[in-house]
Amino acid sequence: MNSIPFPDLPRLPLPVRVLFTGYLLAIGVGLLIAGAQIMLTHGMADGKPGLSIDDIVYSYHGNRTNTRLESALNGSMKGYAPDEERQILIDWARRGAPASDWEPTIQPIVQQYCVACHSTMPGIADYNHLANLQERAEIDTGPTVASLTRVSHIHLFGISMLFFGVGLIFAFARGFDPIFKSLLIVAPFAFLIMDVAAWWLTKWQPGFGWLVMFGGFGYSVASTVMIFTSLYQMWLLRVPEAERQWDTAPAAEVSSHR
Repeated sequence: MNSIPFPDLPRLPLPVRVLFTGYLLAIGVGLLIAGAQIMLTHGMADGKPGLSIDDIVYSYHGNRTNTRLESALNGSMKGYAPDEERQILIDWARRGAPASDWEPTIQPIVQQYCVACHSTMPGIADYNHLANLQERAEIDTGPTVASLTRVSHIHLFGISMLFFGVGLIFAFARGFDPIFKSLLIVAPFAFLIMDVAAWWLTKWQPGFGWLVMFGGFGYSVASTVMIFTSLYQMWLLRVPEAERQWDTAPAAEVSSHR
């Protein structure tokens, strides 16, 4: 019994290729924006532009020579307040965050520069309340277990679905050894699990910080290869006319293969 030839990317119907292309372009732009967001948050954890091992360690293990508030003000939050006001907050945290300074000195700064985000955005502390800011004035030990758990499950569920779509489309690519194609499809999932596991390992032991960078780099490269390969094969790869029969075979001929 003959079977219908498997439809590879160059021979997919136009509407399907348009659908796949829209998805891949949106995912590609999303990955670029995610990279920029990492540079603006984790990449500033040590107070210097660019992503380094220190940034990773400070983000997950913490900078245990400083308070969490000081680390944030000298890192990812550095651009949100003038140097003088930031230094006032840092000095207050170093002195143990006394409540006596809240109303006359600290609260006006917080109201002007902090609460626009730290009172309206879900998942971050409300700095209208002194207790929340005093909690940030403790030694920086990185994210809490509860916070790390929340972020981990969001990443695993959400990003896995993105990689599923990219891998599903790439599964229609032609010219690849099935074993190599399968390894490339599974690679982003493996690197994602490695990345998230490395967050927890780095919180426990800072020496695992390099594993976070390796995992993130790995799934970025694997997904980029699949995205560009799929786009190229759908729109630029020339297929001999004799191989395009799947596109043009009459319905009766297709039925005869069943």
